[in-house]
Amino acid sequence: MHNRRMALVAASLVGIVTLTTPAVAQQSGGTLRIYHRDMPPSASIHEEATISTNMPFMAVFNNLVMFDPKEKINSIDKITPELATSWSWNADNTKLTMKLREGVTWHDGKPFTAKDVVCTWTKLTQEESEKGDAFRKNPRRVWWQNLQSVTANGDHEVTFNLGRPQPSFMAMLAAGYSPVYPCHVSTRDLRTKPIGTGPFKFVEMKRNESIRLVKNPDYWRKGHPYLDAIDWRIIPNRSTRILAFIAGDFDLTFDSDVTFPLLNDIKAQAPKAVCEARPTNVNNNLIVNQEAPPFDNPKIRQAMLLALDRKAFSDILSHGHAVLGASMLPAPEGVWSMPKEMLNELPGFGDHTKNLAEARKIMEGLGYGPDKTLKVKVSTRNIPIYRDPGVILIDQLKKIYIEGELEPIDTPVWHAKVARKDYTVGMNLTGVGVDDPDVNFYENFTCKSERNYTGYCNPDVEKLIEAQSREIDKEKRKKVVWEIDRKLAEDAARPVISHNVENTCWQPRLKGLILQHNSIYNGWRFDDVWLEK
Repeated sequence: MHNRRMALVAASLVGIVTLTTPAVAQQSGGTLRIYHRDMPPSASIHEEATISTNMPFMAVFNNLVMFDPKEKINSIDKITPELATSWSWNADNTKLTMKLREGVTWHDGKPFTAKDVVCTWTKLTQEESEKGDAFRKNPRRVWWQNLQSVTANGDHEVTFNLGRPQPSFMAMLAAGYSPVYPCHVSTRDLRTKPIGTGPFKFVEMKRNESIRLVKNPDYWRKGHPYLDAIDWRIIPNRSTRILAFIAGDFDLTFDSDVTFPLLNDIKAQAPKAVCEARPTNVNNNLIVNQEAPPFDNPKIRQAMLLALDRKAFSDILSHGHAVLGASMLPAPEGVWSMPKEMLNELPGFGDHTKNLAEARKIMEGLGYGPDKTLKVKVSTRNIPIYRDPGVILIDQLKKIYIEGELEPIDTPVWHAKVARKDYTVGMNLTGVGVDDPDVNFYENFTCKSERNYTGYCNPDVEKLIEAQSREIDKEKRKKVVWEIDRKLAEDAARPVISHNVENTCWQPRLKGLILQHNSIYNGWRFDDVWLEK
């Protein structure tokens, strides 16, 4: 598998000459032109759950720490300083103390201090019922359920106080979803006029048209960024935006926007373009509202799981490049994936013909058949990477007497809609911000999580999630993770169809871009990229 994946990446790189020519010194200046696939729901990274927000707005902010941007694989062993310059744990690994960078200012000129860190994580851990300047949406509050408090030790030091040891805590701080927010700016303003400490300052966001960022001349990282500005143009039609990239109107595509069929067009019409295929840590999955009759019947959900033809999804959507796995990212990029022999024993894997026959038998036992079908709307986000698998899902469900009608939902309301369970059946994509079990399991499968879209709730699984979270020994933790993945599959909690492998392309004049291979959410600071003149 590892060799096949490496060959895939190599085969998808075009313009090889540009990669092997002698290095040119970084040049300053120029405007980076990127197309965007849809209108971000807001500019507030903490309140959203999509790369549609992360990719354009991560450059406005900084984290305390981040995954080393020069490494393709995010690793807890490769974490670098940002607003924190150093850190240390106490003896029992329950207190993390961080020294903060001095002399940093927000884009409006106000100083960055420990107070901003305290404010950010206080909001992140607030209960919904608490008053004040709280987040309207807080999809990752569950990440921080073990965080008891954050204390400021003067203006330039903070301590995170945990309830118990948690090996994943630094990885969560390093995620692109974990920027530090300014304490003096309201959360309402941050949704439309974000202010950060990052390499680029926000200028404007025109609805369904464009986003513009300009260089922060006072950036604390001296000599950076190299670019003068970043211009985003929103183009909802994928064919139109790909043609615009081929014509040279853009320097960079939206991340993972280039399917393998479209990659052939780019290779033929823009042979100097550089394209890279990689796992996205985004998986296609079936969501079913477990509170909505008749889908509150676990037998129907089990039949739907068995009806999924994963190979057909992969063949149609990605020419067979998508990777099969449980809820954790498959190896070699994924650290926590279960062994293949265990995966093949999970419900819905293995012989599809046998699975489909079993699914029909279940539905027939419930009274359904060719003359009595179950009609349902299949909700999905109104962009191609959601709609296309949604059409395939509907076709496959017909084979077990479920007649689906596609219901496309616009991006600004999609995540809020499924979070409040205002749907029955959905075709969903789940992006995991960090390849870590805590991030995935707490966010998507614990009973009270905002992003537990199906309403799945199993106290025994929650105990296992808690057990793996506190386990220091990595190999022991893996075995608990595999047990959780097995239970999630048996319960049809949120059946994973496939893990996406897609392409991102850029013009050869764009230099210094390193795509990260186990999460698309963490590599968009843009302070190291530059344009060759």
